[in-house]
Amino acid sequence: MPTKSPRAKSKSKTKGMGKKQLAHLEKRLLEERGRVMKELGHYDESFNSSLQASDGDLSSYSFHMADQGTDAMEREKAFLFASQEGRYLWHVNQALRRLYRNPETFGKCEHCGEDISFERLDALPHARLCIKCKAKEEDGKRR
Repeated sequence: MPTKSPRAKSKSKTKGMGKKQLAHLEKRLLEERGRVMKELGHYDESFNSSLQASDGDLSSYSFHMADQGTDAMEREKAFLFASQEGRYLWHVNQALRRLYRNPETFGKCEHCGEDISFERLDALPHARLCIKCKAKEEDGKRR
């Protein structure tokens, strides 16, 4: 039984994904996008309600400084979470753009050109780097 040479193996490796896999990843990306949009909507509601609550103080008592500090900390924490979700939404939208513009190259590492494993993309559908390149990138940031 003839064995394939390493070169033949690498050619089949860079073949790309099938339509079924791409459709699955598109569905995952759209679900993630919907989830993030809903989450950002909740943050928007909480920002608006906290602003109305702080403006609509009808009592003659002033807030205690500790209460004001707690409220400010909670608002800041909510803004940070919303900012993080906003960045995540940007990455999901970028992945959808890559998928729609060049479906034949979606799932290829932007750095080395190798295929990103389907398992990685299923877990992290907006991934643009393979595990090896992502590890190198994170090692470089730590130094």
